[in-house]
Formats: sequence, structure tokens, C-alpha cells
Amino acid sequence: MIPLYDRNPTRTRPVVTMLLIGACVVVYFLIQPHNRAVDEAVFSYSHAAIPCEVVKGRPLADEEIARTIQQGDSSACQAHPTTNADFPDKSPYLAILYSMFLHGSLLHLGGNMLFLWVFGNNIEDHAGKVKYILFYLLAGLAATAAQIAVDPSSTVPMIGASGAIAGVMGAYLILFPNVRIRSLIFLGFFIFFRDISAKWLLGIWFVTQFFTNPASGVAWMAHVGGFAFGVLVGLAWRAAHPEPRGPALAQPAW
Repeated sequence: MIPLYDRNPTRTRPVVTMLLIGACVVVYFLIQPHNRAVDEAVFSYSHAAIPCEVVKGRPLADEEIARTIQQGDSSACQAHPTTNADFPDKSPYLAILYSMFLHGSLLHLGGNMLFLWVFGNNIEDHAGKVKYILFYLLAGLAATAAQIAVDPSSTVPMIGASGAIAGVMGAYLILFPNVRIRSLIFLGFFIFFRDISAKWLLGIWFVTQFFTNPASGVAWMAHVGGFAFGVLVGLAWRAAHPEPRGPALAQPAW
């Protein structure tokens, strides 16, 4: 199921959501290299968050990167590497922030930005500009922490806004569970459009994360961690303002 738009109008213009989308688009098209695979790899290893680096507090050594790329060893993290770092000036912790604006392909970028637009504008409208951007960044941090917790020795770069966006989706589930989401549904050879309530669409999305193919390279635990963080924050917001507004009162479509 692919959400296309929700029937949940906002009271304010979603400036922050548009800026986040704009930043990701600019970084992808104007900053990230796309001509050669080697250039893409160099950029990712020099800018993206890598679990081993965060845990060890240092950039990857040459031998760790070589084993990851040449031998396909995704857990090449060494306690005491014997070679120097390829990117000694890299900050493993700032890379967590950078990773939230990097994407691996046009499809990756497009899918993430669609989900951010559908769900982010209402969370921004509910929380306000400042709280929303803080929430978004903290959701991305929580998502990264969750992925590192389950795979701390990984030497594979983590890129994408998926974790932060998963946080937005988790908050949306709590705040607007019955809002109708116009969705594109694939069922075998059939494709059709249908309105689905947010609680069903987001609930199904969350469950499917646990069935992600390990070979796909998707950091599924980051999605789970970001989503869980969003749910917790959504519960706190709902407790502070228990009366939902407008379309949140609508009857579920499915």
C-alpha cells in the first residue's frame, strides 16, 4: 500500500515539512555523486552514519572499509585496527545528522518524501514548527540508536530519512488514527485505489517491517525504533491535549 494523500486538512502552511523535503532533494541532486559507484561509496563512507564508528567513537580504518567493500563483510568492525582511518576528519556523531538527508536512489528519495509529505504536514500543524523539527531530529536519532543496538559491529553506511519519517508516522497513528488515507493498493495483478484509515495503513506498515528480507540492506530496526519513538511522543501529546481536532474525529474508512 502506498499512501497518496490524507483527508486531513491543516490550519497552517507546512513550512518545515517543505524545507525538509527541499533539503533532501537538494542534497540528492546537487551534492551526492551519482556518476560512478566508487564516488558514491566514497561519499557514503565519508559522510553517512556507520554503527561501528558511533560505537567506537572513531572513523573506520582502511582495513575495515576494505573488508566491507571487497569481501562483503558487513560486520568488519575491529577492536584495534592496524591501519589508519581513510577519513580521519569525519565526526561519527555529526554523521548521524547528515545521514537523515542522504538517499541511495531516486526511488528511495521519492518514497521517503511522499510519506513525509502525507504524514508530516499534520504533525507539524499539531506540534508547531519548533517542536516538530526537534521531534523529527530526535526521531531520526532514536531510529539510528535502535539500528546500532541490534547491529553495533556493522560497517555499512546508514542513509535515508526513513527512521525520522517513521517517527512522524508513529505520532500520526496516535493523533489521527481514523483519518482516511487515499492509498494505491497492489493485490497480486490488481491495482486499485481505496481510502484506508490511518490505523490500518500504519499498523500494517509497522508489522511488515519485521518481515523485511535481511538481504535487502534495509535498516528495518531503524524504522521500528523511529516508529516506537513517534508513538511514545504521540501519546504524550495526546495526554496533554486529549481532544482531537477536526478530521481526527472522522469515522474509519476500513
